[in-house]
This record gives sequence, structure tokens and C-alpha cells, in this order.
Amino acid sequence: MHSILAVDDSASMRKMVSFTLVGAGFKVVEAVDGQDAYEKAQAQHFDLVLTDQNMPRMDGLGLTRKLREHPKFKSTPILILTTESSDQMKQAGRQAGATGWLVKPFDPHRLIEVINKVIR
Repeated sequence: MHSILAVDDSASMRKMVSFTLVGAGFKVVEAVDGQDAYEKAQAQHFDLVLTDQNMPRMDGLGLTRKLREHPKFKSTPILILTTESSDQMKQAGRQAGATGWLVKPFDPHRLIEVINKVIR
């Protein structure tokens, strides 16, 4: 079973994402912001990171950059799920090392489809 780290400062969004992923057969660990996610990522293995962009303490791009600094996260898919949809933000995401960019509100079927495409 693949494990996914789901990061969002909104409790309701974390629950919706978690519900969708668990329903599709994934193990999910939730984090409340980038800093919380980074600490959890140091302690255990994840097959994919799904993160919001705008969060306190550490945003999604900051988290992506920090994770990419570590050899164990060099090839781990990192998807950014956010309300941000500008080309500049998507470009910043690519430069930080994000695998993909999804815009909220998300379509559960599309989310699972994208995850199944990028997860190893």
C-alpha cells in the first residue's frame, strides 16, 4: 500500500483529501503545514507528497525545495494542490521541483488519476 503525506492548513480540506485517498486504497498521513510535513517526512517514508501552497510556517514551495534537498526525496513525486492557478506560480512550482500542479476545488477522480500516473 502506497503512503501519501497530505499537507494543508485547512482541516476540512485535509479531511476531503484524506477521505478520497483512503477510499482509493492509499495510506494517508496528514500534516497541518509545511513545517509539520517536513518533520513527518524525516521520520517516515512516503511514496508521494500532496501539499497546499499557501500555509503558515512553511508554504508548499518551501516544503518542496526542502524535501528536494534530501536524497530520499529526489525522485518522490510532489504534487501541489492549491487555489493558485497563475502561470508564474506553476513555473515557481516546477523550479522548486514539484512533479505536478492541481487546482482546487479538486475532482476526486482526476486527483486519483494523476497520483496513479506519478506514483512508483
